[in-house]
Amino acid sequence: MVLEVALIDVLEGREDEFAAAYRKGHEILASTPGCRSVRMTRGVETANRFVLLVEWDSIEAHLDNFRATERFTQWRALLGPFFDGAPRVEHFTDVTP
Repeated sequence: MVLEVALIDVLEGREDEFAAAYRKGHEILASTPGCRSVRMTRGVETANRFVLLVEWDSIEAHLDNFRATERFTQWRALLGPFFDGAPRVEHFTDVTP
């Protein structure tokens, strides 16, 4: 399992519109083969900062099944207009004890 973490800054004053766009686009992402879960969180101290957390079967599932497809184009068309700069996206794996 790989966790995708995307730090998204949204244009100030457009946070509610962004959240509404996320609700519309959630299923596009969540129904992607290899996607295990999707969660969006919103900053408390910085209200226009959001964090998207997506669990994937693998990095390839993210890149091949989502980023390289029309799904990503649709997703980005919904959410992209609200971005205040490019999101910072990284992948993480669990640290075992």
